[in-house]
Amino acid sequence: MEHQPPPFFKRGPAPLVRLAFFASLSVALLVADARFHYAEVLRSALAAAAYPLQSLATAPARVLDRISGFFTSQSALLDENAQLRARILVASQQAQGFEAGAAETAQLRRLIGAADRLPYGVTPVEALYSGRDPFSRKLIVDKGTTHGIRASQAVVDELGVVGQVTRVHPMVAEVTLLTDKDHAIPVQVVRNGLRAVAFGAGASGTLELRFLAANAEIQNGDRLVTSGIDGTYPPGLPVAIVVRIERDAAYAFARIVCQPAAGVENNRYLLVLANEPKQIALPEESATERERKTAKGKRRRKEAADCG
Repeated sequence: MEHQPPPFFKRGPAPLVRLAFFASLSVALLVADARFHYAEVLRSALAAAAYPLQSLATAPARVLDRISGFFTSQSALLDENAQLRARILVASQQAQGFEAGAAETAQLRRLIGAADRLPYGVTPVEALYSGRDPFSRKLIVDKGTTHGIRASQAVVDELGVVGQVTRVHPMVAEVTLLTDKDHAIPVQVVRNGLRAVAFGAGASGTLELRFLAANAEIQNGDRLVTSGIDGTYPPGLPVAIVVRIERDAAYAFARIVCQPAAGVENNRYLLVLANEPKQIALPEESATERERKTAKGKRRRKEAADCG
């Protein structure tokens, strides 16, 4: 019986032979593919078969890339939102400044127009701050005796009377507003000429006509102007409008509430009226008119001498 080695130890072709065979096969396939493109279909099939494995192998990297991109985008969006909010805040502040400047310019234009219409000389002043007493209504303005401001001068805006100067210092002055509880101003009803005295109502920001009979001829909507009898306020300046009348038969006087016509506590710039009216400049006479008057005067004197 012939002895044969077990299959486990059976050896095939030598490694060198196998290397030569597969090298020759590879060269042949490369030449055939380069010349005749025989392996194109095989390559496409192998690529299609390997695509799922390739996708599965690259999935973790893609997931990590997307997660990183998500957080990067979130961070970039948060930074961009913060920058946009800062820009919006700056733009809002600038817009508020522009609105305040526009409102200030509009008020100055109205004051200039009011100054041209008033028959009295005016001094423009700027309100610096309110009085320290919370129970009074007073303003401190930026001009005093060195600028020609005197006590008892009327203070107005483009709509009407605001108050009067009650205390003067070299560089500043104190203005008592119409609504101050200790302030009184003689007024006159435009509709019928009825005279009265308007008193400040204090914190309510209104005026009251006191000591008017319950049957006084006055009604809601009547306009009140300065009467001028006190010598402080020129006559005809707008003061207030009647907004409420309370008549009670049990009382001898009516309670009449008025709303100031001017922006008593709203304006930054005001006008202080001079005590004397404006001096209207007369037009100068021409040389021809002066010669004509001189010749006429000489003729009259000559005629008078002849008659004498």
